[in-house]
Amino acid sequence: MTYCLGMLLDEGLVMMADTRTNAGVDNFSMYKKLHLLAEGPDRTIYACTAGNLSVTQTVMTLICEGLAAEGPEGEMRRSLHEAGTMFRAAQLVGEAIQIAGRSVGRALESLNISANSAILLGGRIGNQPPALFLMYDAGNFIQCKPEVPFFQIGETKYGRPILDREVRSDTPLAEAVKCGFLSFDAAMASNLGVARPIDLMVMPSDRRRPILSHRVERDDAYFNEVSKRWSDLLHAGTRAIPNPPFMA
Repeated sequence: MTYCLGMLLDEGLVMMADTRTNAGVDNFSMYKKLHLLAEGPDRTIYACTAGNLSVTQTVMTLICEGLAAEGPEGEMRRSLHEAGTMFRAAQLVGEAIQIAGRSVGRALESLNISANSAILLGGRIGNQPPALFLMYDAGNFIQCKPEVPFFQIGETKYGRPILDREVRSDTPLAEAVKCGFLSFDAAMASNLGVARPIDLMVMPSDRRRPILSHRVERDDAYFNEVSKRWSDLLHAGTRAIPNPPFMA
């Protein structure tokens, strides 16, 4: 399993993904789940992937190689470098998901192997603000909106409470990254299927500010400090709350 998080805020876009994958309790591996799909003067597009690894790797390869289309001079290739908007980019990724589902997905399901997958697609094209989409394994998708400014895929349940309580559309980027780390820390504390390294991308809405890419390794000092302080504060807060009066 894995855990991926995307947060679309007034100040920009944050995407995070761990690198843990497993095929059983005794077969864990590490694979990169945060992918740079397109980069150029007018666009930067990333994806986080969760679910069946063979399906998501097929989708990523299809997107990078381009999808076939008939043109006046024979077969052409459609890629994210030609998409005019992030919505069109999401449509192209959805098509790649459907192609993978008809080939790899059906083969896996015939062997009673789950082919479920999900993708977070985020980035910006031209002068448009950053956008974030949640792609389902049928190829359909929804767009992130200010009312709930984050999407999760993979092992989501343990890391959601801190996001529900703290992350709003006006949350500053640095605070959002901190909340994201707390979310991953909670997931890792309760599920062996989530683990460091964690890959991080921060895309400010202000195009004058650079895009940040960072990997949180197993010995990352800041993440360890966040984890320890959060644990200490939870213990202290629990002790500070009065016991139930009916237990006296």
